Amino acid sequence: MTDAVATHPESTESTENTQSTGSTTSAERTEGAARDEGVEARLERHRVELTGYCYRMLGSPFEAEDAVQETMVRAWRSFGTFEGRATLRSWLYRIATNVCLDMLGGSRRRARPMDLASPVSPGVPLPDTLPEATWISPVPDGRVVPEGGDPAEVAVARESVRLAFVAALQHLAPRQRAVLILREVLAWRASEVAELLGTTVASVNSALQRARATLAARDVADTVTVTSLDAELAALLARYVDAFEAYDLDALTALLHEDATLSMPPYGLWLRGHADIRGWLLGRGIGCRGSRLLPVVANGTPAFAQYRRDPSGAGHRPWALQVLEITDGRIGGLNAFLDTDRLFPLFGLPPHLGECRGPSPEWANKWRRRAGAAGRS
Repeated sequence: MTDAVATHPESTESTENTQSTGSTTSAERTEGAARDEGVEARLERHRVELTGYCYRMLGSPFEAEDAVQETMVRAWRSFGTFEGRATLRSWLYRIATNVCLDMLGGSRRRARPMDLASPVSPGVPLPDTLPEATWISPVPDGRVVPEGGDPAEVAVARESVRLAFVAALQHLAPRQRAVLILREVLAWRASEVAELLGTTVASVNSALQRARATLAARDVADTVTVTSLDAELAALLARYVDAFEAYDLDALTALLHEDATLSMPPYGLWLRGHADIRGWLLGRGIGCRGSRLLPVVANGTPAFAQYRRDPSGAGHRPWALQVLEITDGRIGGLNAFLDTDRLFPLFGLPPHLGECRGPSPEWANKWRRRAGAAGRS
């Protein structure tokens, strides 16, 4: 357990002080099972928001889910010691914070390719891939953004899981990271954060000030989330689908900012600007010609599952999860995550697409329908 965080009830398991005076009756077993089911249901109500918290802390959906599962196990085991002096929610956040800080102890921060090296030209040799633990990984909205909540809170939740914001968080020391998320994203009071971390309000305020200064220096771009998707942006996404599937690079680059970036984790290289992105797509990336795109939402932003033509000629197979970063009406970042063996099941995506006829299959018209709906509202 991390020394910096105060020890709390979750660190000890409850013990049974009573002894059985005979065989357990069916009624007693039923009552015990119902009690356990009730506890589990109460804990599960907090799973999505806890996963969002752990994802911001850790930068990986897989590590976040592991952290939340460990949180649930610790909470279930020690539920008998929960005295109700704090809310169940704050108690769970205390456990989750301890788990995350333990996981972050001694580990290197996750990053994006743009954090690790300078841009390259399209003709460079393809480097070796880097381990999964190197990268910020995308996450499905449904895993980290609670549904049906207050619209303003949902908007904040989406904005605070954007790739650029999560990457910026990784530049903070773990305790500063926890303070900033709890104070700025979840709107906890300084006294509540101080109690959770076992420290003083002055220490919390100091950590928050340093964290804000670090994020300000990172100059995190204010990219579009699906919350703010309007007819104009929906039409931009529909044009992107048309251009990419037709492999019309003139039309595609017209949708990009002049200094747009293209990255492809687990490779550490990245490219910047129309000419280099175009050069890559016509060179080493030429296998993307004939791809199909399936719209999804990742990290609060528009994204697409990219399927390349199967060499066997039978339909299309997974190639990348493309997460788009949009600012000022154009695309500023194309983030193509290539670990489809893990990411496509996480997003509930099909392992193969049948052959599609015509320039734009029906599911690629999703953004057109949203554009029409936005235009009528």
